[in-house]
Amino acid sequence: MLFNSINKKCLLPGFTLLFLLFSGTSFATEYDRGLENLTQTQHTFRSVAKKVSPAVVYIKVEKTHSSQSPSGPFPPFDQRFNGNDLFNFFFGFPPQSRQPHQAPQKRRSVGQGSGFLITSDGYIMTNNHVVDDADTVSVQMLNGREYQAKIIGTDPSSDLAVIKISEKNLPFLSLGNSNNLEVGDWVLAIGNPFGLSHTLTAGIVSAKGRSGIGLNDYEDFIQTDAAINPGNSGGPLVNLHGDVVGINTAIFSRSGGYMGIGFAIPVDMARQIKTQLIDHGTVKRGRLGVYIQDLTQNLAESFGLDRTDGVVIAEVIEDSPAEDAGLKAGDIVLEIEGDKVYKVTSFRNRIAMTAPNSKIKLTILRNEKRKKIDVQIGELDDDPSTSFKDKDTLPQLGITLQALTPDLAERMGYEGGQGVLVSSVSSGSLAEQAGIASGALIIEIDHHIVTSVKQAKELLNVERPLHLFLIRQNNQSRYLAIKIP
Repeated sequence: MLFNSINKKCLLPGFTLLFLLFSGTSFATEYDRGLENLTQTQHTFRSVAKKVSPAVVYIKVEKTHSSQSPSGPFPPFDQRFNGNDLFNFFFGFPPQSRQPHQAPQKRRSVGQGSGFLITSDGYIMTNNHVVDDADTVSVQMLNGREYQAKIIGTDPSSDLAVIKISEKNLPFLSLGNSNNLEVGDWVLAIGNPFGLSHTLTAGIVSAKGRSGIGLNDYEDFIQTDAAINPGNSGGPLVNLHGDVVGINTAIFSRSGGYMGIGFAIPVDMARQIKTQLIDHGTVKRGRLGVYIQDLTQNLAESFGLDRTDGVVIAEVIEDSPAEDAGLKAGDIVLEIEGDKVYKVTSFRNRIAMTAPNSKIKLTILRNEKRKKIDVQIGELDDDPSTSFKDKDTLPQLGITLQALTPDLAERMGYEGGQGVLVSSVSSGSLAEQAGIASGALIIEIDHHIVTSVKQAKELLNVERPLHLFLIRQNNQSRYLAIKIP
């Protein structure tokens, strides 16, 4: 009994010590595994940085402004930007005090952005807003060498541009596949935020297919939490293999800096556009000729559907490819070339990226019956009656005008009205001083009823001491007389 008692007392501490030793060994093993994984990730980031950085360029531009810089802090990203605001927002110019009674004066500004080489002979992809209206464009490589660049082509509708430098045997990046991206995938952003050359940041894909942001006519953004700041615009978003999956374009910010939400144009969209820009200098888009809307739950129920996949054709434009193919208002487009249609944005992008004169097959629902229709796609032109969005900037006034589509008329409260919509107003501009605000409807110019943006530009190009505007704003109509220098 004594032996057994002593033995039990001696064994218990021994077993306890043995257990602690095994626990310590297990902890050390898990720690080593975690450290090994982090080290591997670190080596991957290093490898990507070494592979990508030589092909990323620092872009400097000079351009002439005809209006003052905006004042105050950077505006929220979810507001629509005008050209001058956009340039300042992404290039990070410091705010300047507003002088509302000072006439707009021409001034030169120096801006910055990013880009990346896509060929060994000097073709560079970047954002349109980086080089738009630039007088001179220069490019600096990682090794410090500088080149003067030529603008090959720009596409404001997608905010993409291609420029070129005269050099051979340059490092360039491979274009990957953005369709294969999944939410949660690692991505790296590299560019020149705030002028800090070749800065690498890491994050994940936060979301895909973001649209309705209000920057571009054709939006299908990749959302990422990789830090993107003013100056990153036009730089590449790459995967862990160093392949480009997106072009960094915008941030959501209420301060002008990083807040965890950045947007990049998917490379699958950019690939098609850059080819056209290099070959032709412009982009030709397909045209169907319909006004469409998302299939909401209420609409789906009214059409006898139990799901909201598809888009509803609200109007078929006369003499359009859609009318020629026999499409009708009330048709629901379910598929395009066998691929399901979910939302208006993706459908519009798909049509726009379809080559003019090519044939596609649409699956529609009409009177609760599925039907396949062959359509020969037309070419989108500058005629407001055939375009998805007729939009242009009037620098002499400091405003951007947009066609009043039925959808916009309903959303803005202008049903049954006519005119052109003011989509943005530059700070310190003549329009702002006259009291014109974003969302105003211009009904007449110099006693002529305005029906298109093109007509508005033509009327304002006529030299007159004063131009007389009839506008509707805040549910009231009024006349404004504005002297344009």
